[in-house]
Amino acid sequence: MARVVTASSAGTAFEWYDFFIFGALAGVISKVFFTGLDSTAALIAALGLFAAGFAFRPLGAIIFGAMGDRVGRKATFLVTVSLMGGATFAIGLLPTYEQAGIVAPILLIFLRILQGMALGGEYGGAAIYVAEHARDDHRGASTGWIQSSAAFGLLAALAVIFATRTALGEADFAAWGWRIPFLVSLVLLIASVWLRTKLNESPAFQKLKEEGETTKTPLREAFAQRDNLKLVLIAFFAIMCAQGAVWYTSFFYIQVFLERSLAVPGATVNLIVMVMTIVSAPLYVFFGWLSDRVGRKPVMIVGMLIALVAYFPGFHAIAEAANPALARAQQVTPITVYTAPDSCAVQFDPAGTRRFDSACDIAKSLLVAKGLKHQTATSPDGSTVVAVGRERVAIPGGERLSDADLKELKTSQTERLRAALTAAGYPAAADPGQIDFVRLAFWLFVFVASACALYGPQAAALVELFPTRVRYTAMSLPYHVGTGWVGGFLPVTSFAIVAITGDIFAGLWYAVGFTALSVVVALLFLPETRGRRID
Repeated sequence: MARVVTASSAGTAFEWYDFFIFGALAGVISKVFFTGLDSTAALIAALGLFAAGFAFRPLGAIIFGAMGDRVGRKATFLVTVSLMGGATFAIGLLPTYEQAGIVAPILLIFLRILQGMALGGEYGGAAIYVAEHARDDHRGASTGWIQSSAAFGLLAALAVIFATRTALGEADFAAWGWRIPFLVSLVLLIASVWLRTKLNESPAFQKLKEEGETTKTPLREAFAQRDNLKLVLIAFFAIMCAQGAVWYTSFFYIQVFLERSLAVPGATVNLIVMVMTIVSAPLYVFFGWLSDRVGRKPVMIVGMLIALVAYFPGFHAIAEAANPALARAQQVTPITVYTAPDSCAVQFDPAGTRRFDSACDIAKSLLVAKGLKHQTATSPDGSTVVAVGRERVAIPGGERLSDADLKELKTSQTERLRAALTAAGYPAAADPGQIDFVRLAFWLFVFVASACALYGPQAAALVELFPTRVRYTAMSLPYHVGTGWVGGFLPVTSFAIVAITGDIFAGLWYAVGFTALSVVVALLFLPETRGRRID
């Protein structure tokens, strides 16, 4: 059992490492592969590309889920780990936008799709493989190690990035050092494949195969038969919607929030998330173990409720703790854009085709780029002025300017706005010496605990829901639609909501909606599966 857990968890941790380094490097990726866009559009494009990998996870779940139910668990997750590792290594060799133009982001998109498909087949295989070896009364704790593999993968990704960033410095890291975390994955790939070749097929599937009971049509059985389809829908709405919202808010969106909206230095953010991840690793196993004692359903619902209650007060407290000078400035001297409202466009353009050349657009794009909370009011004479306390910055329009001149205008207005913000008491960046780490640690722990309480028992709960014949297929699809679509699109959607509204906390409504949905569905329809025989 130790060998089964170790090999399965190590391979899954490696695949999470591959996937997470892209998310952690979204800011750098935006500058390397989307040079032609302004900073806000480039970041949204990079987060969108991060989401694109998640978008293809359900396709991978269908392809590799069917393979796992027909051919076997072991062979399937050998294929997925090899595909994931090869795609990640190749990203480290890609040319930049300056070297290859539009070809660079196209190649990056292709490799991200391969990564997403591979991860779509990985998690289900590893979780099922461990669960089908575990005792009925110990399944939560055993599969908790698979859940903790996400923490180990994220920790490894952040550690490699932090070490590389520190050793090279920001300039060299941004120029070429970002490639190192991707290239290191080759060593991890070799180790993971070697470990998994030492495993045998799971006993439940082997028994099914010997009896000639393996399915020939896993997709039809999983999704066309009413009883199985009902379980798929319950798994998605009762568990996976919240999983995508809670976990990705706690470990991904919080990075964007700290670095973009609160101006916390990137290296400090990496260090904070690394500590969060270290704390989370044993909690997955603990909550898995706890679910063996009191049940899967109550533990997961408590995790959802903690997150639901904590979203808004928690993020407000995090803002005040991480950058108290900024929180104080926004309270004492709020920012108002006086303009003609009908001249303002929505500050969201992931394709990078909008010029945002009206005076209102220029003003708002400058504020969004800095992650600053602001409100809009009607100007009496139709002119556009950014008011920061007593400071006033009149912003001209650039409708008749060429692209080059418009860029120069935005640069000059950025300097004027920066001077006004400084005069009004707004800090250029968060001061690490002023961070209230005690208060910050408390709220980060609240979110970590809620994510672990939901995620720790999850693998056991999902495995126990479905029959062995179609378990790989039926379990993988709702899992990867939830984490891939709800979770994967959370950072880009939440940041886009912030860009549209000008409110740095408005993006939390995305997570609130999906978490609340799961709480209601879980209370009404999710069965308790603790101790259920799965053979």
